[in-house]
Amino acid sequence: MLNLFQHLIGNYFCTMPIHDLVVTPEIGFDTEALENHLKSSGQLKDGQYVDILRRSIDARQKTIKVNLKVDVRDTPPEVEYVEYFKKNHNVSNAEPVIIVGAGPAGLFAAIKAIEGGLKPILLERGKDVQARRRDLAAINKEHKVNPESNYCFGEGGAGTYSDGKLYTRSKKRGSIRRVFEILVAHGATPDILFEAHPHIGTNKLPKLVTALRETIEAAGGEVHFNTKVTDFIIEDGEIKGVVAEQSNFKGVAVVLATGHSARDIFRLCQKHKVKTEAKPFALGARIEHPQQLIDQIQYKCDNRGEYLPASAYSLVSQTTLKGKERGVFSFCMCPGGFIVPAATSPGELVVNGMSPSRRDSKYANSGMVVAVELDDIPEYRKFGELAAMEFQADVEKQAWKLGGETQMAPAQKMIDFVNGKVSSDLLETSYQPGVQSADMMEVLPHFIGKRLRQGFQYFGQKMKGYLTNEAQIIGVESRTSSPVRIPRDRETCEHIEVKRLFPCAEGAGYAGGIVSAAMDGERCMDGVLKMYH
Repeated sequence: MLNLFQHLIGNYFCTMPIHDLVVTPEIGFDTEALENHLKSSGQLKDGQYVDILRRSIDARQKTIKVNLKVDVRDTPPEVEYVEYFKKNHNVSNAEPVIIVGAGPAGLFAAIKAIEGGLKPILLERGKDVQARRRDLAAINKEHKVNPESNYCFGEGGAGTYSDGKLYTRSKKRGSIRRVFEILVAHGATPDILFEAHPHIGTNKLPKLVTALRETIEAAGGEVHFNTKVTDFIIEDGEIKGVVAEQSNFKGVAVVLATGHSARDIFRLCQKHKVKTEAKPFALGARIEHPQQLIDQIQYKCDNRGEYLPASAYSLVSQTTLKGKERGVFSFCMCPGGFIVPAATSPGELVVNGMSPSRRDSKYANSGMVVAVELDDIPEYRKFGELAAMEFQADVEKQAWKLGGETQMAPAQKMIDFVNGKVSSDLLETSYQPGVQSADMMEVLPHFIGKRLRQGFQYFGQKMKGYLTNEAQIIGVESRTSSPVRIPRDRETCEHIEVKRLFPCAEGAGYAGGIVSAAMDGERCMDGVLKMYH
């Protein structure tokens, strides 16, 4: 049978030539204007159709251009979906495979399991998407953190209430196109198939995640919410299943897709002597600018108009402190977005960023973080493989204390921070629990704060106008990636010591972001299927 990608390639070769275009934003982001442009240049005839294959913005010059790759077709363009959706799957009575965590990795692992003839049993410690909303409101308004239901834990994982950025550099992990097609099949806009930096938006992600779950259940899979795994069932070096608060779950394998914030799972691994490793990660703060200011810097104009999207940026520099070089870089930049409280337990303060699909907030925010190596934190060596995790947790507790033991975040204007001056007043912010003035050098570890100061000065030179007291840093941004790795075999994805255990995606230290996590979920399930069959 011709596979999907051969089919897609065949379709392209049967159509008219593909055109590379450089056009204005008014043409590049307006379908009717694009068709008229192609007709006027003789590249599109009456009765033909335009299929956009790729779109990116070039803002390097004062005159902004949009680069397009388009296909002119004799038939209307249609999204070709993966083979899964052309078949009626029923795995109700198949052998079960246990998947711990219903984030992108867990959901895509479940779909791959169904394709392979196994019954996925998804165990999620948190609540479904709708029920999560009440707990998120409680964090924002009442400063109450439910340790099982928050911005990180619950249906869809941390990605559900994020910007939904889909850009990834993990080209070798799996099929990006397949992941995108599955997302489109469940409600994502088809634009993600051709945008250079696609995103979905936090307002659309909850419905999409619900649709993925319904697909799994319709095929006979199971999804259990409020089901926290409290123990592993390991016998003779092989995992047989897991213990949850309600009952035990056993299957042919266990895929551990718990995300980077499930510290109890790392401690459970330590208890059972399941090999883990301390892993470098990054830590810092969120920086928030007026979106209009970032637009002025990036687009070199006072008003970006109705066609150009809210502009983004990506910054990186190398800093030197006591002879050690470490990177300072922007992380999870959210144009037209909001800063949100991302703590997973009472007594800690963590911030993150998200954007709605329209990216129409008046704020731009980004994580601004410093690479942390294990030799930066020698005092935590006593914690062994959990050293980086315990360091991360202590920083979050310190931020909570300095925030008045609430979810109000410590903050400081950008130039004030660089100059070592506590801000006498603060700016308006998108962060709903509120901010209060603090010396961020007391909130952040000293080596982090000093490197951020160096980084901000360099970024101010690179982006004229970026270093300003119209911006403020809000802390702390600490959940950039897992501080622990659960080592696995490079080919099979099975744990290097415990058989039938498949550490997966962000929580195991092998992915970062929605798409790479989804692909890693599929890759791990491929390993399960090869082992089973």
